[in-house]
Amino acid sequence: MSTPLQQSLQTYLDHLAVERGLAANTLASYRRDLRRYLDHLTARDVAAPDQVTEADVSSFLVLLREGDADHPPLAANSAARAVVAVRGLHRFLLREGTVTTDAARGVRPPPPPKRLPKAISVEDVTALLAAAGAEETPRALRDRALLELLYGCGARISEAVGLDVDELDLGSGTVRLLGKGGKQRVVPVGSYAREAVSAYLVRGRPALAAAGSGSPALFLNARGGRLSRQSAWTVLRATAERAGVRREISPHTLRHSFATHLLDGGADVRVVQELLGHASVTTTQVYTLVTVDRLREVYATAHPRAR
Repeated sequence: MSTPLQQSLQTYLDHLAVERGLAANTLASYRRDLRRYLDHLTARDVAAPDQVTEADVSSFLVLLREGDADHPPLAANSAARAVVAVRGLHRFLLREGTVTTDAARGVRPPPPPKRLPKAISVEDVTALLAAAGAEETPRALRDRALLELLYGCGARISEAVGLDVDELDLGSGTVRLLGKGGKQRVVPVGSYAREAVSAYLVRGRPALAAAGSGSPALFLNARGGRLSRQSAWTVLRATAERAGVRREISPHTLRHSFATHLLDGGADVRVVQELLGHASVTTTQVYTLVTVDRLREVYATAHPRAR
């Protein structure tokens, strides 16, 4: 005969399946996490939903993170998923009138680990950009200009493909980027990017524009329309493969590399913040963790008494 806890769990799972329409895989994850939660409550002599306390829920989170004889410790993301399932169960029981208080309300999922931005080396960037400009076709000129601009300005891919020709001032060496929330910023364009964009504007873009109807976009596709983000991704992946860059790479990788290489070169974090268009310097400071790791690596290999 099922216990009150098991009955409550089954009612909640039925609710998720029928009323919420959760996918089969998601429902299976919830079922697995919540059955483990019920085992935990049973081990603590909790027999009914209205007997569960916040301490019971908190101890389950500790169990997830530390593991036990039957289960290895869970990573923060997996533990957070389980806590979300538990919180959902208790909210449901409160809403249904099964309990009078939400025992899980004060228990928060563990914060996800801060992931360091992925950057590639200067040598890999150089190889990538060289591979993009290996030919003189309109598309090759466009691809080289696009990648040079992404790395040279730290632009987001959406900012780059969203550029119009008149937002680029090669005379002053600047570009006006439209960032998140409609916030504009003016960023300097380095000599390599200026040269690549100039070559594209003179020898590449007119041929691509001839197939379209006069788009103002800086970067055009083969039909003369604005290049899409997906097409830009394809350009980068194909170029990385030709260049022999084995690291996982995305358009954002060039933005991360832009910031990391600036900080490695001694740039002030607040200057990098402005160049990236971050609203808070706290976001930019994540990149300083990358450079600290680089400093440790150099110290460990170069200092005679580092080991």
